[in-house]
Amino acid sequence: MQGHYLVEYNMAFRADEAERIGNERVLNYLVPKPKDATESQRARAKEAVLDILYELGPAIDTYPSWHPLVSNHESRYPETLPGSKNGYEGLDHTRCFVNGFITCPYNGGQKVIDSVEALPLHHAATITAERLDVPLYHPLATPILVKCKWHEPLLRDGTIPLAVALPLLLESELPCWRWSDVAETWESMREYFLGSPYGSRSSLFVNQETGQAIKKIWNALIHTGMFGPIKV
Repeated sequence: MQGHYLVEYNMAFRADEAERIGNERVLNYLVPKPKDATESQRARAKEAVLDILYELGPAIDTYPSWHPLVSNHESRYPETLPGSKNGYEGLDHTRCFVNGFITCPYNGGQKVIDSVEALPLHHAATITAERLDVPLYHPLATPILVKCKWHEPLLRDGTIPLAVALPLLLESELPCWRWSDVAETWESMREYFLGSPYGSRSSLFVNQETGQAIKKIWNALIHTGMFGPIKV
């Protein structure tokens, strides 16, 4: 995914505004340009994108590093976007959502589907891939929709519950005590823990209550000294 949403992360985070900006950008990107598609094709594409937003949640910039869609990687080097480093092949013209992503390669997309099917099973979610019969990005591209189907229900606000987010984060971060030299603070780690766009304690993935609990537990962990002295 190219570019980043123009969200000022050190200002007050407004989830509704971040969602609106992201959704507008993904619509502009995935609906083919008038020079490339007919009005009928563009109308079908817009309807399809709106359906994806309804099913998979708002468009996002990056995932938390513990999210099942990106967590299949070497834990020393966290990844926040799907790509070859976390098991996906053939991605092109990709846009991401809270619970999935769409990629639009020109080669039929079989590499994407095969790589998703080859991913190791995840204990918190099932990851699937399917072709869409709708013109997205460009009529000659083949849209592949990759979904993250959580085994536990999301909260009513559409965010990931603490009982799911926290153990995934701990599974990702606790092994780092074996090789870390310093403990990273919440300020330096919150983009990895919250995904982006994000605020001081929340994002489109986790709400304020969940984010505050994660922050509290992370601060308790780094003050044990298990990761080394706190980086300042």
